[in-house]
Amino acid sequence: MSESRQPVRVGISCGDLNGIGIEVVLKCFEDPRMLAELTPVLYASAKAVSHYRKLLKLEEVQFHRVGDAREALPRKLNLVNLWDEDPPLEPGKPSVSLAAFTIKSLEAAAQDLASGKVDVLVTAPIDKNSMQQAGFAYPGHTEFLQHMAGADSDVLMLLVCEGLRVGCVTGHIPLKEVSAAITTDHILTKARLLHQSLLRDFGVAEPRIALLGLNPHAGDGGALGSEDKERILPAVRRLNEEGIKTMGPYAADGFFGNGSYKHFDGVLAMYHDQGLAPFKALSFGHGVNFTAGLPIVRTSPDHGTGLDIAGQGIADEGSFRAAVWLACDIRANRERYKVINANPLQPQKKEKDRKEG
Repeated sequence: MSESRQPVRVGISCGDLNGIGIEVVLKCFEDPRMLAELTPVLYASAKAVSHYRKLLKLEEVQFHRVGDAREALPRKLNLVNLWDEDPPLEPGKPSVSLAAFTIKSLEAAAQDLASGKVDVLVTAPIDKNSMQQAGFAYPGHTEFLQHMAGADSDVLMLLVCEGLRVGCVTGHIPLKEVSAAITTDHILTKARLLHQSLLRDFGVAEPRIALLGLNPHAGDGGALGSEDKERILPAVRRLNEEGIKTMGPYAADGFFGNGSYKHFDGVLAMYHDQGLAPFKALSFGHGVNFTAGLPIVRTSPDHGTGLDIAGQGIADEGSFRAAVWLACDIRANRERYKVINANPLQPQKKEKDRKEG
């Protein structure tokens, strides 16, 4: 790393304290190479982290306790100690009382991100049901961060692994409500978000986007449903008129089965499982959840709390590690995009003035 280049300060919320969040954090930073170009800042408590270090026999993983993220040291796993209480930890068991500490971790990390004390945020998985019972007023991370960032516009959940990027038009809604939510305008909004994210967050110069159909065989010309022909196809045409290279609608099974996804920079599915099931089949353990459309950079691993394996020392940290690196890459891509697109006509004007002079 160049001496002039400052390490990226990565804020990390601890996630569900009875889940695998702290375990994957410790395993990730057990490798000292992870600390070469970034400064991790974990928001939790020294007692909780020490509990899991001992339980999982990871005592060699050292952490540096700080009172404020501004005190974080490079080449160290820094810990902002948020509470001194020592509530009993029972790996594998949902807990409303522990969810209150999870909320405290997320709120502190988000506030430090907003104030510039950390550069990006990586969120460990949460138990949404326990969180909401504990008073969390949002369906999940995305909605909370959208509120914290003051972002009134729509956002897009993207699952990312190497060249595969899959977004969804609809999110966490019952399947019976999906059809009504699939409108041409809604598709356009999400596709534009995907296109902008590919440009700004992933450095793709000329993004190519595929839209999946809603019905089997993309409706089979209307025999299996009219949404593909009446709502999705008009969106494809409109996007191309706007200069956004878009193709579809594709039948989802064949699209992933024959490898067509490899020819596109981004894929827009119509509903949650249509996009996430094939994504996780192809990339589970290394995928990353990224929220596109926010002014801040937030990523998370592509798995849940892992309550069924919590405390057993078998959780794989690969997805969490990928989430850390992707957050750093997206931040760097945004900086480059900002420079490239700042006053694009100004250099031409200066050259013209030089020649005339």
